[in-house]
Formats: sequence, C-alpha cells, structure tokens
Amino acid sequence: MQWTLVIPLKPLARAKSRLAAAAADGVRPGLALAFAQDTVAAALAAPGVRDVAVVTGDPRAGRELAALGARIVADEPGGGLNAALAHAADVVRAARPDGAVAALNADLPALRPAELARVLQAAAEFPRAFLPDAPEIGTTFLAATPGHALRPAFGMDSRVRHRSSGAVELALTGVDSVRQDVDTEQDLRAALALGVGPHTAAAAHRLPAPDGRATP
Repeated sequence: MQWTLVIPLKPLARAKSRLAAAAADGVRPGLALAFAQDTVAAALAAPGVRDVAVVTGDPRAGRELAALGARIVADEPGGGLNAALAHAADVVRAARPDGAVAALNADLPALRPAELARVLQAAAEFPRAFLPDAPEIGTTFLAATPGHALRPAFGMDSRVRHRSSGAVELALTGVDSVRQDVDTEQDLRAALALGVGPHTAAAAHRLPAPDGRATP
C-alpha cells in the first residue's frame, strides 16, 4: 500500500512555545522549521510513502519544505490543527480518491524511515489506526486506509480520543523515532539522544546548554 502523509505545521512564529526555557523567541521558529525539515526528509525516504503534503500557512516553511519535495497545501480553513488535517486529507483524496492517507506530526526530528515504514505496514491492516506518543498521552500518527475518513482528533489527550473514535492503537516496539515528538526541553533531549536529522542537529548546536554554554 502506498501512502500520502499529511504533515501539519503552524506558523513558525507561534510554534514550540513550550520550548521557551531552552530556546529564545528568535531561535524557536528556526528550530521548529528544522524539526519539520528532518521529519519531511525522513518521511519521503520511507518505503511505502508515495508523497508528503504539508499543510501550512507559513510562507517560509512552505518554501523550505517544498524544496525537499513536499507538496504544500494552504491552511485554508484556519480552524486549528484538526481542521487543517481534514482539509489536507480532502485535498489529497480529491486527486486520489482511493488513496491511503496518514497524518504525521511535524516535530519528529529523530524520525527513521525504516521505523516509519513498519508503522505504515501495521496501519494498513486496519480501517483507521494510530500510534501514541512517547508519554502515551498524545498521538504522533493517525492513518486511514482507502475508503475511510481520517477523522483527526489531535490535541489534549488525543490518545484516548482517537481510541474512542474507533481507531486501532498500534502496539509496536522499536519505533521510538516515530513516537518521539518535541514539545518540551525534555522531549528535545530525548530526541537528541535518539539521534536527530541534520537540520535539527545544526539548530540544536546553537542552543545554550543547561550550564549556559553552547550545546556541544
């Protein structure tokens, strides 16, 4: 099964506010973009991925991610994350009605193509399926196979909400890179420990370490 991945990205100026303790206001937009660049690059390299559509209203992000090979879908509804994902899924399926569609977080800087391929392969067995994040509270991945609507319910406690919606929770081990999104400084350190992509590595190198020195 070949998948189109839909990746949502809010305007960079408003992204990653919970990283304020680790990254100053002027640094966070570039860090959020780096996360998305590494996520998109890894996603495009994953077996089973036909293409990637990024839904965003940020011009800079659109240019940079299009340069990597992503299709850019305008965030026309302007109604938040789930509205953006539903809109992008509709746009994708307008061109490919029988396509398999999956939503993937934009902040997976340690994403490994082989691990994502395993998740996609498992998701192909169910009408709708999702993968919880590392703390097992949120969701990093939601899939809908042909003939089934995506029905995204991201946000607070999305693991419970996706399960309640009838999506199957994928019980996979060894896919840590698909589960490690980055919202906090602790998340960032966990992603760095897994091994991040080149864009995030370069951006993180400019962040101060806890003792005030530059991150090595």
